[in-house]
Amino acid sequence: MKLPPEGALWLIRLRWIAALGVFLAGYLTSSVLGVLETAVPIYGVGIFLLLYNLAFAWLLWENNPLHVLRPEDGIFAQITLDLASLTLLLYFSDISRNPFIIYYVFHMIIAGMYLRGYRPFQAAGVATVLLGLVMFGEYAGRLPRFPLRFGEDGGRPLHGLQVLGVYLAVVSSIWIAVYFTTSIRRYLDRAHAELRQKEKMLGIGQLVAGIAHQIANPLDGVQNCLRRIGEGVKDNPRLIEYVQLMTEALERIERTAKRVQAFAQPRGVVLGKTDVNAAVEGTLAMLGPRVGDRIRVEKDLRRVPPVLGDMYTIQEIVFNLCTNALAAMPNGGTLTVRTRALGNQDDDQMNSVAIEVIDTGVGIPRVNLERIFEPFFTTRAESGGTGLGLGLCRMMISEMGGRIDVRSALGQGTTFTIVLNAYRERDDQL
Repeated sequence: MKLPPEGALWLIRLRWIAALGVFLAGYLTSSVLGVLETAVPIYGVGIFLLLYNLAFAWLLWENNPLHVLRPEDGIFAQITLDLASLTLLLYFSDISRNPFIIYYVFHMIIAGMYLRGYRPFQAAGVATVLLGLVMFGEYAGRLPRFPLRFGEDGGRPLHGLQVLGVYLAVVSSIWIAVYFTTSIRRYLDRAHAELRQKEKMLGIGQLVAGIAHQIANPLDGVQNCLRRIGEGVKDNPRLIEYVQLMTEALERIERTAKRVQAFAQPRGVVLGKTDVNAAVEGTLAMLGPRVGDRIRVEKDLRRVPPVLGDMYTIQEIVFNLCTNALAAMPNGGTLTVRTRALGNQDDDQMNSVAIEVIDTGVGIPRVNLERIFEPFFTTRAESGGTGLGLGLCRMMISEMGGRIDVRSALGQGTTFTIVLNAYRERDDQL
């Protein structure tokens, strides 16, 4: 999810209110309440706020000819200057005893919401350094103090443990706020991407379900005719073999058509105890003629527990991945299909089983890795690719409660890993 420019504009609007609050607070604390000796430095910070807010408003103005700031750069620059302004305000109003020191957390929440990568933590680092320099510079006597006068203790000297305690409390709150805010944002980004994917696949499912329905009726007629032909060639073993192969192919088309129709419904997979190795063996047998002379197929099927899945669905997924792998090796290579038990290696799905489809082909560019599961995204349009295969695979794997991961490097090949939950006896009771 990209950062919308409205976020930077929202901060600018909010800062006008904040600047007004600074002037009002300076007047109240000095002229009305009398807890601050002079408000001149506070007013100076307020003017500084107004000046750089005007600069940002101009830079983000839609008719501005420069357009030098990207939205995320603008947010980071605004947060950095806001932290500097907040530090000055607190310094001129007894920073170690000022209750508004907690306002640092507010800026960390904004950073976690709007910034990506390490930038929220960079903002936390800026706040930590600024706060430390001012508080300990003031305590060490390197900076003059501007104490608040609460009764008779206004001129009380600072105590080292008090300064250290306040500093550690605020800094720990800053880093905790950044960590949790960025973690929640990353989770929401993943959830948003998955939701968009499901919405796309649901629309595709409804579209192709109608097409599949149109296929089903003539398919029944073809199967009936083929059975009649089979009865007439009983004396020719080779023709009987061909008829059998055609019958199996038509049955496969029929099952696929029914599966496509099921995509328009909430569930399209019948889960049960499934032998992963048997599913892979069956897929490789079906793959047969598609493997060229320059491609070597290796299988590494280890002892794995049964999974909670659907035999035909697993075969369909592995077949699709193998077909893509073969297309990625136009100059030959090695296709490896491996199964292994993950045990405790996978924190997300404990005691799960992995199916790996590995090729030594051309690889997938990094820029495309995040898009390969999008419907209709394909790099093989000229050779008939539709861009639906991987999206359908991910949907079917999700219906079985699993997930699919991909690793790839240009010129070194690609590895697709299907992770499925191990079967438990109680699954039959669900």
